[in-house]
Amino acid sequence: MAATSIDEWLHEVVKDRLHATGQKVTANREALVGLLSAATRPLTIPEIIDARPTIAQSSAYRNLVVLEDAGLVHRIVTNDDFARYELAEDLTGHHHHLICSVCGSVQDVPAPEGLERAVGVATKAIARKTGFRAQHHRIDLVGICQGCN
Repeated sequence: MAATSIDEWLHEVVKDRLHATGQKVTANREALVGLLSAATRPLTIPEIIDARPTIAQSSAYRNLVVLEDAGLVHRIVTNDDFARYELAEDLTGHHHHLICSVCGSVQDVPAPEGLERAVGVATKAIARKTGFRAQHHRIDLVGICQGCN
């Protein structure tokens, strides 16, 4: 898995969000965003370190926390030893996850339009009943992946 540089638009978003939280753009933060941008699925810390061995594990953890606090990265917790990291949904497009309860793998999956419509209707009903205004939603389907089945 090769790390790629981030495009100009993403670089500006990273810079703006980091500055908004009092943080700076660093080479490691850009490398992490570039790696997550190029990934086809959420990555664990070991996968990140394998792809970018010049980034120390402690630095990867620290910088991922900063990127998460800035709204650039989303952390997915599973039942195995490692969380997975991906770019925030507003940077990649709306999707959901399939999470294996055996191996902890996470796969991105687009939701069918019918499901999105049903979630929208349910969200409006919940808002009418409770006054809660949802900003977005996530659906994680937890089960057993094809490899563990």
